[in-house]
Amino acid sequence: MSGEPLGPVLVADAGSSSLHLTVFDDDLGILAERDISSAPGDDVADLMRRLLREAPAPVAMGHRVVHGGPALRSHLLVNDRAREALDEAADLAPLHVPPALTVLDAAREFLPGIPHAACLDTVFHTGLPAAAREYAVPVAWREEYGLRRYGFHGLSYAWALDRTAELLGRPPEELHVVIAHLGGGCSACAVRDGRSVDTTMGFTPLEGLVMSHRSGSVDPGALTWLQTRHHLSAEEIDEVLNHEGGLLALSGTSDDTRDLVRARGEGDMQAALALDVFTHHCRRGIAAMAASLDRLDALVFTGEIGEDQPEVREEVCARLTSLGLRGGLLSPEGAIVDRPAVVSAERAAVPVVVVPTGEARQVDRETRSLLRRCHI
Repeated sequence: MSGEPLGPVLVADAGSSSLHLTVFDDDLGILAERDISSAPGDDVADLMRRLLREAPAPVAMGHRVVHGGPALRSHLLVNDRAREALDEAADLAPLHVPPALTVLDAAREFLPGIPHAACLDTVFHTGLPAAAREYAVPVAWREEYGLRRYGFHGLSYAWALDRTAELLGRPPEELHVVIAHLGGGCSACAVRDGRSVDTTMGFTPLEGLVMSHRSGSVDPGALTWLQTRHHLSAEEIDEVLNHEGGLLALSGTSDDTRDLVRARGEGDMQAALALDVFTHHCRRGIAAMAASLDRLDALVFTGEIGEDQPEVREEVCARLTSLGLRGGLLSPEGAIVDRPAVVSAERAAVPVVVVPTGEARQVDRETRSLLRRCHI
C-alpha cells in the first residue's frame, strides 16, 4: 500500500462460533495470530492479552462486520454513534453481527487508546443497480423497512478481485468476472468493470446458494405454508433454515464437503445427493451472475471449499460449457491452493482462478486506508 508505514494492525474476524485474531505488519505479514472455535464471550480480552504478548502493540484494530444495514454504506472508524448504528443491523444477520459486536465492545474497552475500524461486507455491493437491488414488494416495505438486497462476502470479493487482476495482468476496473465464495456460507457475485453488479445473497446471508448448514433460497410460499398448514413458528423455521439446512440436511451426516466426497466414494447415496444439489446450485448461481456481464474474463473460486475442494471446482466447471468453461482443471499436490493460481488448462477460453480467502487481509487494508484518509 502507498504511504508511510503505520505499524501493526490487529484484525478480528468473528463468526457465530469462532474468532480469529491476527496482527499484521505493514506488508501483510503475520506477526501473531490466535483462534478460538467457540462463540466469542468473556474470554475475548484475555485472548487479546495473550496474543499481544507475542506481537508489538497495534496502532489500530480492524473488525469484520458482515452487515451494515441501510444506514452504513462505507467502512468507518467506530465512535459511540457508529456503534449505535451497528446495533440496528444486528437482527439482519443474527448469526454474524452480534458476535462481531461482542468482540468490538470488548476490544474498545481493552484497547481504548487506538482507533477501531468496522469493515463491512455489504460495502462492496453498495452500488448494486436498482434492477439487481430491489425486491418486487410494496414501496412501504422497501422504504420503511429497508427491504432490499444488500449482498455479503464483500471483503472476500474485494480481495479476490485484486488478486485475480494481478494474476491476469489487467486492472480490476477492466475485468468482467464471476467470483464464487464457497465456504460455510456460499455466494456468487458478478463484477463488472471492478464493481459488484449482482450477487446471490440478498437481505440476509440466508438467500441464494445451498450452504454448509444454511438452506439457501427456499420458495417463500413454502415457508408461509409451513406456518399456516403445519403451524411451525417463525422461530422454528428460522432455526432450521439457518442451522439445520444445507449440506447437513441433505446428507444427514455432515456439512463438510470433504466428508461428503469421501462418503460418496464409499457409496453413500445421501452424500452424493448433497453434493449434486450443492454443485447444481453453484452452477445456477454462477450462470445467473454471468447474465449481468458483457463477457466472462474469468471464473474465480475463493472460500474454504473453493480453495481446497478440487472435486467441487471440477463438477461446477465441467457442466458450465455454455459459458465457455471446461473440466479437466489442474489440482495442486495436496489439493489446497495456497496462493492465487490459474487452475484451468493453458489457453482455456475462460480462465478459472483460485484465490485463497483473504478477508482478514482485506480488513487490514481497509483499516489502513481509513487511517490514512483520516490522517490518524
